Amino acid sequence: MTDSVNTNPDYTPAMSEAIPLGLQHVLAMFVSNFTPAIIIGGAAGFAFGSSDAVFLIQMSMLFAGIATLFQTIGFGPVGARLPVMQGTSFAFVPVMITIVKTASMSVLFGSIIVAGIFHALLGAVISRIRHWFPPLVTGLVIVIIGLMLIPVGIEYAAGGAGDFNKGKPDWGSASHWIQALIVMLVALGVKFYSKGILSSAAILVGLIVGYVVSIPMGSVNFSGIANAAWFALPQPLSYGLEFNITAILAMCLMCIISAIETVGDISGITKGGAGREATDKELSGGTVADGLGTAVAGVFGGLPNTSFSQNVGLVSLTGVMSRSVVTIGAIFLIICGLVPKVGAIVSSMPISVLGGGVILMFGMVISAGINMLSAVTWNRRSMFIMAISVSIGLGLKMVPESLQHIGGSTLPMLMTSGLLPAAVIAVVLNLVLPDEQES
Repeated sequence: MTDSVNTNPDYTPAMSEAIPLGLQHVLAMFVSNFTPAIIIGGAAGFAFGSSDAVFLIQMSMLFAGIATLFQTIGFGPVGARLPVMQGTSFAFVPVMITIVKTASMSVLFGSIIVAGIFHALLGAVISRIRHWFPPLVTGLVIVIIGLMLIPVGIEYAAGGAGDFNKGKPDWGSASHWIQALIVMLVALGVKFYSKGILSSAAILVGLIVGYVVSIPMGSVNFSGIANAAWFALPQPLSYGLEFNITAILAMCLMCIISAIETVGDISGITKGGAGREATDKELSGGTVADGLGTAVAGVFGGLPNTSFSQNVGLVSLTGVMSRSVVTIGAIFLIICGLVPKVGAIVSSMPISVLGGGVILMFGMVISAGINMLSAVTWNRRSMFIMAISVSIGLGLKMVPESLQHIGGSTLPMLMTSGLLPAAVIAVVLNLVLPDEQES
């Protein structure tokens, strides 16, 4: 197989090669894809393993697959027509938690639909606003996303997030932490002492081992699996639909961040897989597909979708640029999304086992942001931008009551997410502060 064939997105390898490669893409993103659904379900008060929790996991898999087809196959102006794997975005999680806790699930999904449409419209201008988001801004935002999610991982590892779980007598017990530590140790071992598909799925392998170990410890409840159906079609507007201008604004602002992330991923795929720069048509089509996938998911109870960076690395690693390979992965996700028993198996996993996995994932989010920041020239300008953005963003997140007398309910919802004020401050300061050459 020649390099010129491998770098052609339209090339279709033999099924004996395409299926394992497609499954490798799924395994690399599988855990990251359904984790946001579990977190948002927990914020909404859904019991781990409940039918609502299973439903959110199911929709995450189904619409990750559908959104991926928008990218790989495409139609009209929709889709980069490249091997771009879509999945549920972590970037929106801090904002979605705030919306769910201060409003409702119906408000959340109303904002997802509108934000998805806005995201798709960004495809027409995305190439003209890329300079708003240099490595300083994007790296800073990604670091803050990870920092804001880390407490969720710790709470899960200790036995569950939220005051209800913290009130349980076994919260923070050794049994919970043992399960979480097993996942982390196994995942690290598999990642660094194996190769290929196994290494790509290190966290998934860790979760499976942790799950198996927790069974004799009495931590797994199989009743939800037995009660789940073998097949179910998605039901639109399962949580109702309500439009709240504050929630919509918050989600639209995050869509700009997500769109820039997708532009970076598409550029990484063309550079790593084909040795060329992405075209404006590919960047625009990929952004439109991002938004359309989010809007459609929102109608059926799915969360916002974005391109998955870990799959960009797989394209560079395997040297296979074929979009048909990722299409096979998308079909596998769709099948899983139509089978509630798959979601029920995921949802039967002890929360502390999941905690071990998400601690690693959220830590990797921070590492990815730091890696981007390593390309920044650290002078007074960049240091002040980071200092002010991080201080205000994290400060408002940690002390939300500091805004209790300001702006009614609108401003606190936007500001206490922490992520939005940090992102806006970083973007604005980067645009208005003059460049300086001396450190």
